[in-house]
Amino acid sequence: MNAIQNKRVLVVEDDTAYARIVALRLSRNPSCPFEVHLAKTLKESLEFLWLSQFALILLDLTLPDSQGLETLRRICAYAPNTPVVVLTGLNDRSLAVDAVRNGAQDYLSKGRTDLRGLHTLLAYAIERHQNYLKLWKLSLDDQLTGLLNRRGFLTLAQQQIKLAERSKKSFLLFFADLDGLKKINDQWGHAAGDQALVQTAGILKKTFRASDIVARLGGDEFAALAIDAEEKDAGILRQRLNYQTMSLNRMIKSDYSLSISVGWARYDIDNAPGIEEVLSEADKVLYESKKKKVSSSAEEQNPN
Repeated sequence: MNAIQNKRVLVVEDDTAYARIVALRLSRNPSCPFEVHLAKTLKESLEFLWLSQFALILLDLTLPDSQGLETLRRICAYAPNTPVVVLTGLNDRSLAVDAVRNGAQDYLSKGRTDLRGLHTLLAYAIERHQNYLKLWKLSLDDQLTGLLNRRGFLTLAQQQIKLAERSKKSFLLFFADLDGLKKINDQWGHAAGDQALVQTAGILKKTFRASDIVARLGGDEFAALAIDAEEKDAGILRQRLNYQTMSLNRMIKSDYSLSISVGWARYDIDNAPGIEEVLSEADKVLYESKKKKVSSSAEEQNPN
């Protein structure tokens, strides 16, 4: 069993006497004492989660302000990266099983008053959740560039849509394309093409903020979701992208020069489109940008 780094546990239980017994068991374990915080209501627990990160949440499903699986769903939505072990009554095994199916790592019957094995149960729940997060992250990453893959982008973009609808703040979505990847592959080999894709990913990372969502959707296609950005920011971001591209072309010594076409669209919270619709809008702008670029290049080569 791996060593636990964060040792804070949030116990959400309105039975004060039982909560104190649990807290004593966890805080006095000689091998790995937990730092226990107590909350009596769902509202109070969400306030704790807003202020601090916890290794685990021990959650009673019958709170004064929330009941049943809805309590678990709200906790999991608020702290998706924190494992939850639910507390259930003696006759609530079916509820406990449903809770595990809905995201809980395990369950503990409150009838076990001696609480033997509690520390081990929580430690294994934490370890299982950490392993799950590692596998989940692997499934969302593009192995070549280190950016999110298409699945990862759509997953995080959907979360951002929910936040945008609650906060009433829009965002910008950029669709980018590495120009001439086929030519690079054909003339200098696929290793050069892979290098060009990695370099493009680096340009996008430098163009957008760490809080923005940047991904390689597949092939030569990339996307970036600029959080809390307005239409007036689109021009600034495109200029930044052009600057980063030109800077890299001046710095690197290779047989090719990078060129990136980009289109963008604004997510309109009033119309509430799907993320695929916004991507499609940005793709149309990208297509027009690429046509202009090809036309301009042809005119430069044939001025007469």
